[in-house]
This record gives sequence, structure tokens and C-alpha cells, in this order.
Amino acid sequence: MSPPLNDDRSTRHSVRATARRTAALVNALTAEPDPDPGAIAGILLDHGELGPLELTAGDVAGLRTAALRLREVFTADGADEAAGVLNRLLREGTGPLRLSSHDGRSPWHPHLDSDDEAPWGEWFLASSCMALTVLLWEGQRPPGGLCSSPGCGDVFLTVGSGPERRYCSRRCATRERVAAHRRARAGSRSP
Repeated sequence: MSPPLNDDRSTRHSVRATARRTAALVNALTAEPDPDPGAIAGILLDHGELGPLELTAGDVAGLRTAALRLREVFTADGADEAAGVLNRLLREGTGPLRLSSHDGRSPWHPHLDSDDEAPWGEWFLASSCMALTVLLWEGQRPPGGLCSSPGCGDVFLTVGSGPERRYCSRRCATRERVAAHRRARAGSRSP
């Protein structure tokens, strides 16, 4: 019997950590048509993937295809639509549920991709679908949203309690609040 892994590696497989990685990659991979493989590898490393990590243009293309599909979950209008998108993605892009420890190099965790050596895009779609599905299940609401700030376009997660979130960051929320204030002040000065 192998001892449990009680280090930081175990946290990289949590649902929320996977969902945070999903949002970060969706934003980076859909912001431009040809994302830089080094920048995408950096995001993966920042979110717990073990290095060294070298992605090819083909790897990034597969990740981007998955990101474009996953973006539909974040832009869904309500839990029913998000669940419908996730059900479609799970049906079309994942394999049977299995547990993996990557030959003892990580704690046991679920996988929906075809095997431990699946292409990056397949792995990203499958692991992201699983995390977003659990978040929808737990919260009974879409697991994320699209920033309401015009020109931003970033996705964000809706985890935790509190009022419904509209912006991806405090910066976007503040920018919109200041713009609304300026419009109101300009409108009150009009004759």
C-alpha cells in the first residue's frame, strides 16, 4: 500500500483548481487565433502541471479547439443551458470514467480522457467538463459566466455564495462603474 500524497501536488487535482485552470486557459486560448505555446505552457505550469513542459503548435491547436467548445459553458444562459452544453461535450468528447495516479506520481484522481497519454486537447476538454459538471451540480447554477464589460470577453467562475457575478475582475467592475458614473454626470450637465 502506497502512502498518501500530502503535498501541494494533491491540490492540483481538486475540482476548483481544475476549474480555475479551465477559465485561465479558455481566456488565453481564445483571446487570439494563434496562442504562443510557451505562454500556454506557462499557464499549465502555474496551475500545477509538472514540468518541464514543451507544447507544440499542434498541441496548442488541440487545446484551443477544446477551449472554444468549453467557452460555450461559460456563455450559457442559465443552468439548464449550461447542463445541456456539458452533456453534449461529455457525450461527444470524453471516454469512460476511470481513476489514475499516473503510475504513482500523483494522488488518485478521476479522468474522462482515453488514457494517461491522451493528447492535450482531449485531456483539457475531459478534465474541464468533469470539473464544470461538478460545480454545476453543487451550485445548481452555471459554473461560470462571461464578463459584462464591453470589450473584455474573459470568462470567470461563479463559485461560492453571494450576489450573481457580472464581471471577471474587480478591474472590469470598477472600470464599468466609473464609466456609468461619468455618463450620469455628463447627462446631468446637459441643458
